[in-house]
Order: sequence, then structure tokens, then C-alpha cells
Amino acid sequence: MSLSLVQSRALLGLEAASVTVEVHLANGLPSFTLVGLAETEVKEARERVRSAIQNAGLEFPNNKKIVVNLAPADLPKDSGRFDLPIALGILAASGQIQPALLAGHEFAGELSLSGELRPVRGALAMALALHTRGIATRLVLPAASAQEAALVPGSEVYGARHLLDVVQRFMPEGAALPQGEEQQQQPAADGWARVHAAAAAPAPLYADLADVKGHAGAKRALEIAAAGGHSLLMVGEPGSGKSMLAQRFAGLLPPMSVDEALESAAVASLAGSFSAARWMNRPTSAPHHTSSAVALVGGGSPPRPGEISQAHHGVLFLDEFPEFARSALEALREPLETGTITIARAARRAEFPARFQLVAAMNPCPCGYLGSTLKACRCTPDQISRYQAKLSGPLLDRIDLHIEVPAVSAQQLIDAPPGESTASIRTRVVAAREFAVQRQGSPNQALQAGAIDKHAALDDAARKFVYNAAAKLGWSARSTHRALKVARTVADLAGAESVGVVHVAEAVQYRRALRN
Repeated sequence: MSLSLVQSRALLGLEAASVTVEVHLANGLPSFTLVGLAETEVKEARERVRSAIQNAGLEFPNNKKIVVNLAPADLPKDSGRFDLPIALGILAASGQIQPALLAGHEFAGELSLSGELRPVRGALAMALALHTRGIATRLVLPAASAQEAALVPGSEVYGARHLLDVVQRFMPEGAALPQGEEQQQQPAADGWARVHAAAAAPAPLYADLADVKGHAGAKRALEIAAAGGHSLLMVGEPGSGKSMLAQRFAGLLPPMSVDEALESAAVASLAGSFSAARWMNRPTSAPHHTSSAVALVGGGSPPRPGEISQAHHGVLFLDEFPEFARSALEALREPLETGTITIARAARRAEFPARFQLVAAMNPCPCGYLGSTLKACRCTPDQISRYQAKLSGPLLDRIDLHIEVPAVSAQQLIDAPPGESTASIRTRVVAAREFAVQRQGSPNQALQAGAIDKHAALDDAARKFVYNAAAKLGWSARSTHRALKVARTVADLAGAESVGVVHVAEAVQYRRALRN
């Protein structure tokens, strides 16, 4: 009878809980039992591990009763990340590697039938959890996953390409790989190596706003939205350039801090969409309008992050805004306010970060040409009203800036010189954002009621202007506060200490209702 313990991690949301893989070998009827609230893909590890050990030339204890327990028993486990720790546990229990040498290591990796290690989701989230909790341990991962985990500062990450790369590090002193394996599957010289983060991150890659000709008003709104962290709705006829503007918005935002980049990358890693080439780039998530509420906010079993979480510290671009399902759009209301989304199910609960900037685009009517100077609108007033009514008042109330994007004439499109570059506008955005953070510790969009009274105080003329605008436009308390936040951002871009009438007047024009 023998017992071995191997450490690994299970992901529930962005939390990486410690899991102990316990392997017990005993005499009795040969069997392989896996317990510990394992999902189907974890249970299938029995066949993958058996084949990987045998095909690597190692000995699988076929004549033993094998019991594998994933503790704690009440924590759900999914994915193939437990293949490697299970295999090491069996090898340790059967005496092929030394259990004492496994102490101080944590393992995760999916095994192929030949013993090669395949990447797993959430490697960066696991390394980030160890770092934030101050746990000093060596994290052993497949080579492809180790590259992303090594981005966490201070992490000690090792990458391996094959099961034998790992096994040979924990074999008893003087022991060698199985006879004949040296010639057939001898690990490569770089099969096991500590992985370090790149010395310098590549320069962020964003499309240039200089490509967009005309649209001075829309570019000004983008600048204000970027400087203050505000959400934005663009309304215009088809082909007016709304999507082109939105796709270049992320480049206007201030550069990401390392902490922001790690949080954003951890979500992407958990979703299986992380790319080292996009490291330190603010993400832009642009789901299709047929996306469901679960696809947008997250869900499933176990819960996975949705599009709003994958846009964390970046941009969520919703084109054809009214064409999204009503339930999907209404699900955005809470995360727009709180910056997080909590997925609650009967058996489990997960919380994901969702501090994104919403940029939405829509046509003013079903045909798209309401108010156009190029084509006549053929929609009836009832059709226009029904189309615009797809967006609820509470949702529109949470969007700070509403602007029209008119069509650009052919002459302007062809003859006009390139517009102001993204880099030039970003310089003003960064200066305004730093001004706000030094004053109040957060972007203007994050100001709450008391902070608004303190940092966006109005003089008498500006206060009277807001009173009149709120009364005529029928603003709610939320709309009034959001207009004051935008006015504070306009003042920051102008380098003004206080908010005046000119700043409030510009903010008011961005709170108009849709024309019907």
C-alpha cells in the first residue's frame, strides 16, 4: 500500500484554488477510480494518463487498485489540467519518482496519448493567484502555457514539453530513464527550462485615427470619452464611419499599467484567447449582434467569462446596438455601474471583472437614413419609434455621451488630408487623465455623488445652465450626474481647475435624446 500527494490548481472564475491530488495504490481487484467532484473531461484523464505513462516507457501499475482523490471534495474541477499531477502521483506512489522531491512544486498540464504536454487554459490566472497570495512555489506547466504564466512578476515558472521532461527531474538519485527510452524519447535539451518574461513588451499596435477623414465632432467625443473613461453611443446612417471610429478608440486610451495588463491577460487566459503578441494592448471586444446574454456577461457550467470581461480595461464595441436581444442589453446595466459581474448558479458562484468602456453604434431608424441629406428615409413614424424603443431608458441613461455621426461626402473622403493622428490625441488624453487622477484618485467616470459635488462644483452661471437643461430634457438624477462628470472631463482637457458654463454647455450637447 502506498500514497502520494501532488499539488495543482483548479479555476473557479478568476480564483485559482489549491487542489491536492492524492493517489493511493493497494492490492485488490485492478481498477482506476477518480473521485472529488470531477467533470467529464477530468474523469477521462484515466485513459489519457494510462496511455501516456505506458507510451513513455514507464510502468503503469495495472495490477493494483488505484484511487485518485482531488481534494477538496466539494470544489468542482474541470479541464485536462489535472492529467500531469495525476500521472506524477501514480509514478510517485509506485516508486518510480521520489515523492519528497515534489514538495514546493505545483503542476498543471494536459497529456496526449504519447506523453506530450498540451497547453491549458488559465495558466496566467494560476500564476497570478500564487503571486497575489504570496505563495512561494515552482509552477510546472506545458511549455506553451509557461510563456504566459511567466508574465507575472516574481513568478518561478518551468516549462516542459513531455512527461519524461518532468519525470527525470524527480527520479531517485542514480536512476535512469527506462531501458531503450534514451534512444527513442530522450527529452530534448530545452524540454525542461525555467521561463522568464520578455525583457521589454512589444509596442502596442492600434489602428490610427488619422485614417478617418472628417468627423471632427465625433473625434472630439472620442477624445472626451477616452480622457474620462466615459461610455459612448454613435448614431448615424450606414457607411458614415461609426465602426471605423470605434475600432480606433482603444488607441486613444492611456497605456496599460502592468497590473491592468495582468488582469486583462488573466481573463483572456481563462477564456483560452490569450496571445503574447497582444500583451500590454488594451483589448477591443466586438461580439456579433446575435450574441446571447450569456455570451455577453458570461455563464455556463463551470462559469466562463463573457465578452464584457474579455474587454476588461479595454473597449466593448457593440455594432448594430438595437439588434442585440433585449435581455442581452439589459444585462449590461449592472456591470456598467459596478465594473464587475457576478454569475450565480444553483451549485456555484463566480465573479469576473468587467471594467470596460462601452462604445455602441446604431442607425437612427430601420432603413438607416432618418435625417440624411443623401437619401430620403422611407420608415414610418411608428417603425422609427419601435426601432428606437428597443433601447430602454435605463440603459441609455447609463451611456454618458450620445452623438450623431453624419455621412462624409465623396469629395471630402477623396480630397481631404489625413486627420489628426492617434498619438497626438492620446497625448492630450493622458494629460487630462493624469490631472483627474492626481486630483481625485480615479477617472471622472468613477466619481460618486459626494465626489461629484466636491470635484465638479459649478459656478452660479454653470449651475443655472444645468438646471435649465435638466428641466427641458427631462434628465434623471443619473443623467444629471453623468453630464457633470463629462463637464469635468471637458474642463480637464482644457486644463481648467473649475467647471464653467462653456464646459457644461459642451457636455449637455452629448446628452440628447434620439430623434424620432
